[in-house]
Amino acid sequence: MKLANALCMVVQLINPKVQINMVENTPDDPRQRKPDITKAKELLRWEPKVKLYDGLPLMEEDFRQRLGVPKSN
Repeated sequence: MKLANALCMVVQLINPKVQINMVENTPDDPRQRKPDITKAKELLRWEPKVKLYDGLPLMEEDFRQRLGVPKSN
């Protein structure tokens, strides 16, 4: 999944009114990310059980609880 697609999904689920500002990466930010769960599948026999689209709102709620940030309507 491309970053732009993931970003659109997050915006739709979390806050469709949010304004996105693209900024330059920090010097220590990796230039390329290619997450791969193959090793987890092979060694741990692990598979994701929650689709990304379904898990994002759960992650948002978890972060809000941990940080004490209420959801604004």
